[in-house]
Formats: sequence, C-alpha cells, structure tokens
Amino acid sequence: MSGWVLCVFGVIWRESLRFVHQRERFIASLVRPLVWLLIFAAGFRAILGVSIAPPYETYILYEVYVLPGLCAMVQLFNGMQSSLSMVYDREAGSMRVLLVSPYPRWFLLAAKLLASVTISLFQVYAFLGLAWLLGVRAPGAGYLAVLPALVLSGLLLGAVGLLMSSLIRQLENFAGVMNFVIFPMFFASTALYPLWRLEESSQILAWLARLNPFTHCVELIRFAFYLKVAPLAAGVVAASLIVVLGLAVLAYDPSRGLMARRHGGRV
Repeated sequence: MSGWVLCVFGVIWRESLRFVHQRERFIASLVRPLVWLLIFAAGFRAILGVSIAPPYETYILYEVYVLPGLCAMVQLFNGMQSSLSMVYDREAGSMRVLLVSPYPRWFLLAAKLLASVTISLFQVYAFLGLAWLLGVRAPGAGYLAVLPALVLSGLLLGAVGLLMSSLIRQLENFAGVMNFVIFPMFFASTALYPLWRLEESSQILAWLARLNPFTHCVELIRFAFYLKVAPLAAGVVAASLIVVLGLAVLAYDPSRGLMARRHGGRV
C-alpha cells in the first residue's frame, strides 16, 4: 500500500514541479479568464441583462454571472494542457516508464488525473483571488463550499483530457483536435449566457447546452458558490466522469484499447 501511495504522490509532485517551472502556463491560465472578465463582460453588461434565477435571489452584474463559468474554463484548459503533456510523456517522458510498471493502467491514469485536479484548483483559486481584488466577488462562505464542486468538475474535465490524449498520435495534431473540443464545450453552455437566453435565440443551441456536460459543471460550481445544491448537475457530472474515465482507461489498455490498435496488438 505504501508503494501505491508513493506512486500517487510522485506523479502529483512531478506535475506540480512542472507547473511551477512553467510560469507562462500559469500566466496564460489567468489571462484567459481575466480577458473575459475585464473586456467582454464590460461590453456585455450594457446589452445583456440577467434576470433573477436560481441560485441568485436578486439582480446581479454580468461579471458575477460569468464567474463560475470562467472557473470551469480554467479547469477545461488545464485538462487539455494536461492531455498535451500526456501525449509527450507517453512517447518520451516519465509516463512511458510508468505505463510499463507493475501498477495497473487505471491506477496510473487516476494518479495523473489527481495531479491535474490539484493544479487546476491552484489556478482557479488564484483567478478567484484576482477577481476578488477587482471587485467581482461571491459570498464569503462560497469560496470554501465550492471546493467539492471544483474537485468533481476538475475530475471530469481532466478525464476528458485523458481521453483526448489517447486519440492524439502526434503533438502536431494537438491544436486542431483541441479546438474541436474546447470551443464547442465552452460556447455551447451556460458559462456566458443563461439557458433562458439561449432558448430565446435558438432552441437547438439550448438543447445542445442541456446535453453538454460542461454546462452541468458550470451550474454545479454556480450553485455551490451560493451554498446551494444542484442535484441534477451533480448527477450528470458524476455519471459523465464514470463514462469518460472508463473510456480513457479502455483506450489505454494495451490489449484492447487504442494503444493496442496503434501497435498492432503488441503489448
């Protein structure tokens, strides 16, 4: 058991050190949501009203509304960034060594996923700190209450990154594949607009938003900020995590998944 714990700790520690030394990655993780918060939100505030809807009990500024969606966006980009490092590590890095270790694949992928979530939590709270300094704030207790929601959503979005990494054969293909994942998930959700606004403009887009797991990640975080529970969102995120992580484990199985097909069935 101590060996398993050391393995998890080693993977998390290595990914944390890599993140600390990649200052550009940390800065980029903050610049993206801050651009939306400072530039886009300022423009949308004048033209887009947000009515009173759960979990809000009064009218709010547009910046307050998009705050949960931007937290989820940080986690989404971190999950995709982790998948990029997974592609590299699988071919020439430490993951290539770990995948031939005695530990089962599901355990190694779970350790990688936990490392991704740990980094995403640091990024999200750093962004929330900057947003607080800029005057965009959630209820004080919400910053602690949102932690379980951030962990669950981070696990799902990190699992999506793991699954995507099994589909990418070369680093050169990473940008193209990610664009077909990140932008549809982000824009076809309630991260930037309430669902009733989407229904007014396009029933198809509203239908896609309901089916989008990212929407439920955003709503789970949104309700948690205001100390409320969103059972539907939590259930969808948990179920999606089980399915996506299961597919990722299957894809990395050397005898049955995508790894076997790429290497002609050789383990």
